Amino acid sequence: MIYRYVAYRVPEFDAEDLTGEVFVKMVEGLPSYRITEAPFEAWLYRIAAARVADYYRRHKHVTEAKLDDELPQDDPLPEELLLEQQELDGLRAALQQLTGEQQSILIWRFVERKSHEEVAEMLNRSVSAVKTIQHRALTQLAQILGTRKETRHYLRGRHD
Repeated sequence: MIYRYVAYRVPEFDAEDLTGEVFVKMVEGLPSYRITEAPFEAWLYRIAAARVADYYRRHKHVTEAKLDDELPQDDPLPEELLLEQQELDGLRAALQQLTGEQQSILIWRFVERKSHEEVAEMLNRSVSAVKTIQHRALTQLAQILGTRKETRHYLRGRHD
């Protein structure tokens, strides 16, 4: 779960290292951890969010690319991989234009499939606040991605 959360926020080739850093920080922080109303998972996500923020502070405007020498036979064609990567890069760039809280809510809700109640508990917010932030984030994301109003039925809960 933590890896997936990190991988949606940073380039894939850095996600594994950052996830490792999250768990190192968790082990270092265990002596000072206090049991609260929020689940332990929320504490891990806060550590992950902090590592992602640190990553972007360290890597301002640095673009790296992973190069593979071989392409196994079972993999999709290079054109398909390129299109998929471009789509993912576009989505990641659009997500980065949202606030950190909006990014976290969208990832937890739609990638991690967490309920509004779980997200509210992790953020120490009310369920209605999470729903409002989620709606605004989806609306803003649709505008950033240039999605036409007619195709934004997901904001109304319809599946046309």
